[in-house]
Amino acid sequence: MNRVGYGAMQLAGPNVWGPPADPEAARQLLRLAVESGVTFFDTANAYGPRSVNQLIGQALRPFPEGVIVGNKVGAGRGPDGSWLITDHPDTIRRQVHEALADLGADTSELTYLRLGGDGTAPVSDVPLEDSLGVLAELRGKGLIRRIGLSGASPQMLARAQQITPIAAVQNRFNLLDRSGVQVLADCEEQQIMFIPYFPLASGRLTSYAELIGPAQRLGATPAQIALAWLLRRSPAIVVIPGTKNPAHLRANVAASDLAADLTDAEVAQLTDLVDESKAVLDQPHQTTLDAHRSAVESHR
Repeated sequence: MNRVGYGAMQLAGPNVWGPPADPEAARQLLRLAVESGVTFFDTANAYGPRSVNQLIGQALRPFPEGVIVGNKVGAGRGPDGSWLITDHPDTIRRQVHEALADLGADTSELTYLRLGGDGTAPVSDVPLEDSLGVLAELRGKGLIRRIGLSGASPQMLARAQQITPIAAVQNRFNLLDRSGVQVLADCEEQQIMFIPYFPLASGRLTSYAELIGPAQRLGATPAQIALAWLLRRSPAIVVIPGTKNPAHLRANVAASDLAADLTDAEVAQLTDLVDESKAVLDQPHQTTLDAHRSAVESHR
């Protein structure tokens, strides 16, 4: 697949709640993504909730050959718009069926189970064997082809692999936040796709000189360089930048052509922005939850 995908969270209304003000513009953006070469779309039942999946289904079905939608279940929204872990087996089963109905698909190419192992949500007291077991059961019935994890600690990934093969992991990882570095290493070793969420650090990268120099040399933007660095950082990585802007969408897709143009010295300088040997996945819960909320706020 094209290693630059599209993260669809921003297509929802304010606070990732309800439909967008202009649903047709959102559908046109999704079609433009396919026309621009995007083959991987990231979404979740909780976006809207459900309205983003419905937009994707309306815009893209029947899905073109090679297009994969990765959908997250196990998370939901409270009446006040709060983000919840909702991973009871019956709820997960219902969410999978809802996603298939909203997307207009018979089978989910990739369904993630949302976990709290990266500190951005409370860790559930539902045993992983129960929640993940539902996805394995539905895969056996042909409703799911591949199973992934979102927000997994290294221990959760290892435990999950004892239950069912894992095709993809979505964790926090970008130039400023390397907390998922151990999970990335495990994914590389086990040939699992690694999908960093908030790959552009929610817009906090534009003032870094380490990005500006390569951007000026290549006639690119700092955001494109940040995406190119991720693609160079590991062959396991597929990035999913989100945007409502058609020009930004095209620029994000073009970042894949820049990865090979970064010099080794530029890559090293960008990598050295954070000491990855000291990166820790399981930071204190409140600190990382606040960071997650701040990142979500940036999309509002």
